[in-house]
Amino acid sequence: MVIVRLPFELAVQNIAGVRIAREVGAARVELAQALTLGGLTPSRGMLESVLEAAGDAGPEVHVLVRPRAGGFHYGSDALEVMVRDVRDALSAGAHGVVVGCQQADGTLDRDGLARLVDAANGASVTLHRVIDTTPDPVASLRTARELGLRRVLTSGGASRAIDGVAVLRVLVEEAAGGIEVMAGSGIDEHSVAAIAASGVDAVHFSAKRIVLASAMGASVRMGSAGDGVGGYEVTDRDTALAIIAALHGAVTAA
Repeated sequence: MVIVRLPFELAVQNIAGVRIAREVGAARVELAQALTLGGLTPSRGMLESVLEAAGDAGPEVHVLVRPRAGGFHYGSDALEVMVRDVRDALSAGAHGVVVGCQQADGTLDRDGLARLVDAANGASVTLHRVIDTTPDPVASLRTARELGLRRVLTSGGASRAIDGVAVLRVLVEEAAGGIEVMAGSGIDEHSVAAIAASGVDAVHFSAKRIVLASAMGASVRMGSAGDGVGGYEVTDRDTALAIIAALHGAVTAA
């Protein structure tokens, strides 16, 4: 019996997160800020620090490029910012970028994506879960493949990847090795085996937990600097290890 180590990607928001990713053997990290908002573009300072923490032997660092929360239909100004952020992330040393944009009707914005791929200048580009908000994820996968994107991150159109397994199988079949299909959203130690069995090329998870605000921070009156001091998210090492153990224990080949 040969153990197949399915690659996995960890979504992280800080230096501590990438250190955990390096320790547990992640192939990649997706670096973002504000994952509670679905993720936004991290600062240049954070990216540089995370790259240093990853080191030459650590996971690849792929940067989420998303200028705001609230959907993926962008005007020309926002797209120009994204183009610049793609170039900036790669010039700082990132291994790839994670992007997505769509038209008002929900279909992928082919021209916008083409601009972002062009800005990446041959570096790895991942289509994020905008694919799950499009009317036809299979058609969106074809578009991403035609535009030369490296992979898509998808939950199979469901809120959680475990509920989209049937669509994930269809996407894997459609991809036919021409573009990677990476499953993500709500993956935990209880669901990762079934998701891996769908045939996806990789899995993506955040393994995060909430750190509550300190008693001092919580006591600051509302309407002051205390607004928004309700805790923050961190990557949890034990949660990550539990998911990885379940993944490696399930993915085998004769």
